[in-house]
Amino acid sequence: MKITIKPYETKYLREAVEIWNQVVEEGVAFPQEEYLDEISGEKFFEEQSYCGIAVGSEDKNDDEQVCGLYILHPNNVGRCGHICNASYAVKKDIRGLHIGEKLVLDCIEKGREHGFKIMQFNAVVVSNVHARHLYERLGFLELGIIPGGFRMKDGRFEDICLYYCKL
Repeated sequence: MKITIKPYETKYLREAVEIWNQVVEEGVAFPQEEYLDEISGEKFFEEQSYCGIAVGSEDKNDDEQVCGLYILHPNNVGRCGHICNASYAVKKDIRGLHIGEKLVLDCIEKGREHGFKIMQFNAVVVSNVHARHLYERLGFLELGIIPGGFRMKDGRFEDICLYYCKL
């Protein structure tokens, strides 16, 4: 499957909301517990510094399908406004095809273009080994662990890792 990362447009809204909500439903990665609908989703995606959409097709004649997305925004304000944060979501039934890697690499580039100097991830769940391996392979450094920093969907608490990379 050929994957292209494009800027968010409203035409991707329905599929982007669906993929985002898949991750929220799983309850093992995003801190959000509320699902997006088309109204809240449009507002949410539009208010980000940047939102990238991974679209894929089997060949030139196939219709594009949304395969994943990311959001990029400041991690903080003022004197820490040069640090950005991002979240990534890949459609559940096509994970494992390196779409997440394409999203992260595009996000790093867009972070630079938006003037950010550092990318920081505040809450990577320890058991999310695929994400952790990807971030480390791409040069992110683990800053430390916050014991019990994430409440899983089943109610138990799991440790989270903080990661960063210089842009």
